[in-house]
Amino acid sequence: MLNTGHHHGHSVASLVAIWISLMSNIVLTVLKIIVGILFNSPVLLADGFHNAGDVAASAAALTSMRISKRPADEDHPYGHGKAEVIGSGIVAIILGIAALYIAYESITTFFEEPAKASVIALITAIVSLVWKQVLYVYTMRVGKKTNSKGLIATAYDHLADVYASLAAVVGIGLALIGDIYDIGFLSYGDPFAGVVVSVLVLRLAYEIGKESIDILMEKNVSHERLEEFAKLIRTFPEVKRIDRLRAREHGHYILVDVRVGVSGELTIQEGHDISSAIRNLIVNEHDDVDEVLVHLNPWYPDEK
Repeated sequence: MLNTGHHHGHSVASLVAIWISLMSNIVLTVLKIIVGILFNSPVLLADGFHNAGDVAASAAALTSMRISKRPADEDHPYGHGKAEVIGSGIVAIILGIAALYIAYESITTFFEEPAKASVIALITAIVSLVWKQVLYVYTMRVGKKTNSKGLIATAYDHLADVYASLAAVVGIGLALIGDIYDIGFLSYGDPFAGVVVSVLVLRLAYEIGKESIDILMEKNVSHERLEEFAKLIRTFPEVKRIDRLRAREHGHYILVDVRVGVSGELTIQEGHDISSAIRNLIVNEHDDVDEVLVHLNPWYPDEK
């Protein structure tokens, strides 16, 4: 029983971390977008969208964890794993459009008198930078402790935001210095940083989009993963050869499909026991594997 309590503690810690990440992102998004609009700061706007992308992505991940954990039903015999993927595809498109829009806005600013840089915008960017750095360290720690891939990914999201906020701080800071000392080109620090952050947002959009397309197209999982599955299957002396091994991502879980050659002399019961054992071993060793379909082919010694 002890074990479950320990595990429960882990899941609570990781849930808390995910919620703190989500709430912080929402607050920062609203803050940056409002200050960005009020004080004409393209880089804060871009940074705000960067956060909005993360909010949408983590919200998609949370709801999809809930939806895709719904068991398979008659209409969806393979479960609901793809719900989140469609969500992230939509997020990717919105983010891409936002990034292009901000880049366009920032670039047109170069041809006008730049807006006066604002101290409030600078403070917002600094708060964001510090907050994100703290979140990164915290989420990474909990993620490593609870061995949660989702949390570690969230931590890397926070780290990407740290860089975006750093660009904002530098951009707004330079613009302020430019205004104070009347150095013309420095006043364009903010829109210039805006272009830089737009590129980061575009990259985020590309990564989210690419992942959802790969999963919707049922791309095979990586070669290394297949090799890990194969290694486990080969630990069974009864398995004489692996005829075919496929695995595909289905939302946040993986379906493995394997055909193995076993002695044609085995009884159906023995064959059944072997395929159950193979399935259980793979599912126990790999948390994200949800289903293993094992098909047995007869194998005879003279086939070498």
